[in-house]
Amino acid sequence: MPPSAALDHVGVGVPDLAFAKEFFDALMPILGFVPWFPADEHQVNYGPDGAPGTQVFLYLATEPGEYSRHGTGLQHLAFGVPDRATVERAHTWAVERGCEVVHAPRGFPEYGEHAYATYFLDPHGIMLEVVSHAAPERG
Repeated sequence: MPPSAALDHVGVGVPDLAFAKEFFDALMPILGFVPWFPADEHQVNYGPDGAPGTQVFLYLATEPGEYSRHGTGLQHLAFGVPDRATVERAHTWAVERGCEVVHAPRGFPEYGEHAYATYFLDPHGIMLEVVSHAAPERG
């Protein structure tokens, strides 16, 4: 049974669902997410591969408007990953894709002793964080 206080899913409106699907179909497997329900012309979604957890739904925005992470509404989406190597892999993928990088991978001790993250913008300007709270690998 899931915990009584859990975030089940997040829904985000995007102006170009096909473009968002192409982007997230490539990114989500790096983060351990897979499609959970069949996509259609109105939505696409992803959830943790092989485990219960928070799902992300992308919906076709039906009203025009500019998005800003600095305004009221969604500031960013943070994806927890198991290790720093995955943070680095996601960052490399974002750079290769031409995403605007807000923060290259580094420690964020203000968010926990081992917090290590990268931040970048998706094609619609939504900030994505990929973070690991695992201790650094030794070796």
